[in-house]
Amino acid sequence: MDQFPQLQNYATSMPRQVTKRRPSLGTLRKTFEAKAVQAEREAISNSSNLPEPDIENEAPAPKDEAPPRFGWIEGVMIRCMLNIWGVILFLRLTWITSQAGIGKTSCCSLLTCLIILMSVVVTVVTALSISAIATNGSVIIFVQYSTGGTYFLVSRTMGPEIGGPIGVVFSFANALASVLNIVGFAEVISQLLQEFNVVMVDPTNDVRIVGVITVTAILLIILAGMTWVMKMVFFLALMIAFSSYIVGTIISPSIEKQSIGIFGYRGDIFVQNLTPDWRGDQGNFFQMFALFFPSVTCITAGANISGDLKDPASAIPKGTLLAILWTTLTYLVIAITSGACVVRDASGNITDFMTGNITDGCVGLACNMGWNFTSCSQSRTCNYGLANNVQVISQLSGVYYLITVGVFAASLSSALGFFVSAPKMFQCLCSDKIYPYIIFFAKGYGKNDEPFRSYALCYIISVGFILIAQLDVIALLISNFFLCVYGLINFSCFHASMINSPGWRPAFRFYSKWTSLFGAVVCLVLMFLFTWWSALITVIIIIFLYGYVVYTKPKVNWGSSIQAESYNMALSYSVSLTSVEDHVKNFRPQCLVMTGPPKRRPALVDFVSSFTKHVSLMVCGDIIMEDSINQLRDATHVNWLNKRKVRSFYTPFTASSLREGTKQLLQATGLGKLKPNTLVLGFKSNWKESTLESIDDYINTIFDTFDSKFCLCVLRMIDGLDVAEELQCEDQRAVYQGCECKHTAHRGCPLLVFVADDVSDEDDSDPIRTVFQNSQGKKTIDVYWIADDGGLTLLIPYLFTRRRRWRKCKVRAFVSSRIPLMLHSKGYYFISYNGSSANSPFISFCFSLICSLNRFEESVIPFRLFDDQQDGASIQELRKNAPWKISDKEFEAFKQKSENKVRLNEIIRKNSQHSALVLVSLPVPQRDCPSALYMAWLDTLTYGLHCPVALIRGNQQNVLTLYCQ
Repeated sequence: MDQFPQLQNYATSMPRQVTKRRPSLGTLRKTFEAKAVQAEREAISNSSNLPEPDIENEAPAPKDEAPPRFGWIEGVMIRCMLNIWGVILFLRLTWITSQAGIGKTSCCSLLTCLIILMSVVVTVVTALSISAIATNGSVIIFVQYSTGGTYFLVSRTMGPEIGGPIGVVFSFANALASVLNIVGFAEVISQLLQEFNVVMVDPTNDVRIVGVITVTAILLIILAGMTWVMKMVFFLALMIAFSSYIVGTIISPSIEKQSIGIFGYRGDIFVQNLTPDWRGDQGNFFQMFALFFPSVTCITAGANISGDLKDPASAIPKGTLLAILWTTLTYLVIAITSGACVVRDASGNITDFMTGNITDGCVGLACNMGWNFTSCSQSRTCNYGLANNVQVISQLSGVYYLITVGVFAASLSSALGFFVSAPKMFQCLCSDKIYPYIIFFAKGYGKNDEPFRSYALCYIISVGFILIAQLDVIALLISNFFLCVYGLINFSCFHASMINSPGWRPAFRFYSKWTSLFGAVVCLVLMFLFTWWSALITVIIIIFLYGYVVYTKPKVNWGSSIQAESYNMALSYSVSLTSVEDHVKNFRPQCLVMTGPPKRRPALVDFVSSFTKHVSLMVCGDIIMEDSINQLRDATHVNWLNKRKVRSFYTPFTASSLREGTKQLLQATGLGKLKPNTLVLGFKSNWKESTLESIDDYINTIFDTFDSKFCLCVLRMIDGLDVAEELQCEDQRAVYQGCECKHTAHRGCPLLVFVADDVSDEDDSDPIRTVFQNSQGKKTIDVYWIADDGGLTLLIPYLFTRRRRWRKCKVRAFVSSRIPLMLHSKGYYFISYNGSSANSPFISFCFSLICSLNRFEESVIPFRLFDDQQDGASIQELRKNAPWKISDKEFEAFKQKSENKVRLNEIIRKNSQHSALVLVSLPVPQRDCPSALYMAWLDTLTYGLHCPVALIRGNQQNVLTLYCQ
C-alpha cells in the first residue's frame, strides 16, 4: 500500500485526470489483517462499478487522437513574427526615419535606431520575464492555459489582485491592436482607390467603411476555423514582399522613381538623413517612440498557446527571443536602407529634372543628382520623399504591388492574431469569476469552447474604434496599454523572485529579478513620457481594479506570490514584535474562545468578534474528545467564519476532557506576542442536570485559567448558546413554521433570530443571526465593576462602542461603595444601597431578596454533603468520592459571599433589565471553594436577565491608563 512516488499524484491541476489517492497514515498504521480487509473491500467496490467485459465480442478500444503539437519554429517564432510585423512597418517606419534620423552627429541627436533599440530592450526584458513565468512548472494541456495565455500565466503567479487588472487591460490592448492593423489595412485600400480615381464617400469615411468590412471578414474567418491556414499564407506573402524590397534598393532607379526622391544607395543621402528633422505637431522623440512601439508588441503569441507546444519550457524562450531578433533586424535594415536611398523632400514632377550643369537657385541635396525640388521643399508642399509619403517602401521595392500584398499580409495577420487572443483571454478572465459583472462572457460553445460572446464584444469595440480612422491616435493609445501590461508582467516576475517562495522554480535560468524590475520601471516612465493623461487614466483604472479584487476577496486559491508575500510579512512582523516590550497603552484582549464547532455557538463567536475585530487576536478552540469522530473538516469551520465575516483562527485539539484540552491550548496557542491572554467560555447553563464530574471539569478549567494568569470572560444568554437544534432544522431544510426554535424574543430583546430562507449547504450560508449582529440603538451597556481587576471590565465595553451597531449605546458603570451594606437581623438579610430601591417600595425589595436567597439555597441542595447528619466514616467516604460537593462547614464559611452574590443579582435585575449588554466582575474563588458552590455563584449572578451577561475578570495587571505616559 505504501507505493513508490508517482508523477501523476503531483499533477493535481490536470483536468479530468483521475488519480489514485494515497492511503492515509491511519490506514498505513493498521494491522496486516485490517489492511487486507480494507483492500478487499476496495477491490469489490471498484469492480461493482464496472460493467462485465464481453470477452468474445470485445474489440480493441479506439485510441484518442492526440492533439497536434507545435515546435518552437511554427508554434512560437513564426506566430510572434507575424503578430509583430504590422502596418507600422510599412506605413510609418520610413516617416519616423525622416523625423528622427538614422544616426547622430552629436550627443543630443535622437535617432530612429535608438527608438528601435529602446523598444527592443523593453520587449526583450519582458520576454525574459514571460519565459521565466511560463516555465515555472510543467506546462500541461489545459483549456484555460491555451486560451488564457499570458493572463493565465501571470494570474496564477501573482494571484487575482494583479492578474485581474492585467487580464482586463491586456484584453483591451489586444482588441485595440487589432483595430490598429485593420485601420492601416483600410488606409492602404483607400489610397489604392484614390490611385484609380475611385472614392466611395471621402478618404476618411472610406477608411471607416473598409475597416468595418474588414473586421467583419476577420470575424467570419475565425468562426470558420481558418486562422492558422491564413497565417501561413500571410507569412509567405511577407517573405516575398521583403525580398522585393531588398531587390528594389539594389537596382538602379528609373526617372520616375528619381522624381519621387529615390536615387539608390548614396553616401550623401545617408549622411543627410542621419540627423533629425522634426516637423509638425508630432515632431519630437517621444511621439515618434510612442508611434513606433506598437510594432514590437505581441511577443506573447507563443506563450498564449503554451498548452499546444511540444516543449514549452524550451520553445517559448527560444522562439520569442529569435522572433524579436529577426523582426528587429528587419526594422533596422528598412530604416537604414530607406534612409540611404531616399531624400526627405521630392515633388514627383519629372519636369523638375535639370538638364546640364546649371544649378543656380537650387537648394537641397537633390541638386547634386540633377533635380530641383527647391520650390516644394521650402514651401513644405512636397508630396513625395521620406518625410511626406508613407508608401516609400512600396515605391522603393522592385515590384510595387508585392509590397502592397505584404502590407495586406502584415496588417491582416496581426489583426487576425490580436482578434483571436483578445476574446479568448477575456473569456478566461470571466471564467475565473474575479469580476462578477462580466461572467456572462465566460460561456463557450462547441467542442473547442469558442467564446462567441467575447467575439461579439470584441467586434463591437473594434467597430467603435475603427470609426476614429486615425492610425496615429490609435497607436498612441495602444502604446500606453501595452506598456502598462508589460510593466505588470515584469513586476510579477520580480515579485515572485523576491519573496523566495518554494513554489517559484522556473526552468528558464537566463533572467534576473533586477532586469525585471528595470523593465517595470522603464515601462512606467515611458507611459508618462508618451501621453501623461492617458497613462494617468490607465493607472487609475489599474488601481480601481486592484482595489475591487482586494475588497471582494474572490474565492480563488492559485498559490500565488501575493499569498507567499503575506506569509513573509506576517512572519517578519511576528518576529519583530518579540523584541518590543509590552506597554499598557498597547494592550489588546487577545482571546482564546472555547466555541467547539463555531457554527454551533454563533452568539459566543459574535460576542468576541464584536470587540476583537480589527483590534486584536481571536482564536476559536475546539476540544475534540478522543472517543469522538470529528464529522467536519477544518476548512468547513474556517469557511463558516469567513462567511460570517469573523476574523478568527480555528484551532482543533484532541483531548480527553475540556479541562485538559483547554489547558494545552492556553499554553500552546499563538506565535510570539500574537498569543491569547484572555480565555472566553460559554456559561454551562445545564449545570444542574450535568454530572458532578463535568461540573468539576468546567470549574477547574476556570481555576487553571487564573493559575495561568490569563484574563477570563464567561458569557451567558438566557436561552443558552448551543444552536444544534436550529442547525438540525437547517440540515433537514425545514421551513420556519415547521421548526420550533427556542431562541425567540424576550421582552423586546431578540437574542437569536431564525431566518426562513432555504439556502443549500453548498454555499455555507448561516441562517442564525444573534443579538450582536443587530443594531442596538440608544440602549445602555451596564458595567458592574465591583473588583479592581486591572480595568479589563471597563475596556471591553469601550471596544464595543467602537463598532457601528453599538456606537449609540451609553456605557453606565456601577461601582460599589466602601460602606458596609449587609445588615443581619433575626436571620434575614436586608439590603440598602444608595437609593437602589427608590423606584420600588423597600418592603418589596426585601421580599424579593428573601426569595432569591431561598432559591439559591434550593439550587445547591443536590450538591451538599450534609455531613452533620452522617457518621465519621461516611463523611470521609463522601469527601473522597465527591470532593467538589459542599460540606456544611464550607457552606457556612462562604455564606456571606453567597449572600453578596444574591444581593448583587437583585441590584443588576433592578437596574439593567432593559440593557443591551451587562458586564459583571467575575468573582475569583479561593482554592478551597467547592466547584458546585462556585458554579452556583455564577448562576446566581447572571440569573433572570434577558440580555446577554458577561462575567469578566482581568489578571490583576493594568490594561488601562489615565495618563499620557
